[in-house]
Amino acid sequence: MSPLIGIELPVRNVLGVSVHPLSMPAVLQTLDRFLADERPHQVVTVNAEFVVRARRDAAFRRVLSASDLATVDGSLVALTLRYLHGVPARRVTGVDLIPQLARLAAERDCPVFLLGAGPGVAEAAGDRLRSLVPGLVIAGMYAGSPHPDEEERICAMIRLGAARVLLVAYGAPTQDFWIARNLQRLGPCVAIGVGGSFDYLAGVTPRAPSWLRRAGLEWLYRLVRQPSRWRRQLALPLFVYLAVRDVMLHRVCQIWVNEG
Repeated sequence: MSPLIGIELPVRNVLGVSVHPLSMPAVLQTLDRFLADERPHQVVTVNAEFVVRARRDAAFRRVLSASDLATVDGSLVALTLRYLHGVPARRVTGVDLIPQLARLAAERDCPVFLLGAGPGVAEAAGDRLRSLVPGLVIAGMYAGSPHPDEEERICAMIRLGAARVLLVAYGAPTQDFWIARNLQRLGPCVAIGVGGSFDYLAGVTPRAPSWLRRAGLEWLYRLVRQPSRWRRQLALPLFVYLAVRDVMLHRVCQIWVNEG
């Protein structure tokens, strides 16, 4: 993790990936400090798919390690933190964070730029945010493309709009690589990869009922509605296997230490 402007954040390791097991209020407090810092910052929302990919993709692992804030997005990551580290971590997902961050941005008079998703989705998501957060300033809404050929133009649009918050919905890990490549060209901006959050905000994709989310079964709801996701979901049983193995090794080591 990169230096955090004097903020000491709790850091825990989940299968080789560092995360900050912060509550939503603590995440917002940290983002508020980032907005006051006048430097660019990258935020990642870590779920089981992130962790599994990072184990085999060194470039993605470097992006996660270099981020300024890594929230606990997935329920499996939260469970692993609880049983491996004894940390009662709660999920802070991109779709839950966006409205809260929008309120913070409105209070601080910080313009927000929405980048990515399908044609017209960023605009619909921006309109939804404006209805939820009176006084929110939208610096821009643009689907664009994550292709490197368009990066210079997009970065110029973000700077021209004086955006202080950038929400990037190109899907992981594309969005996180895009932010890492362009972070220093964005100006004093907090940039967050938000996956499919614009689709939820725009009403394009319905979100799982709250009881399913509380049970940690949102992934199952999404799989039922989008069967094409099955390949991505293969990361979940692999994560469970690796996490259980680490938990068991951790407990065995504790027994050895105690008996010694």
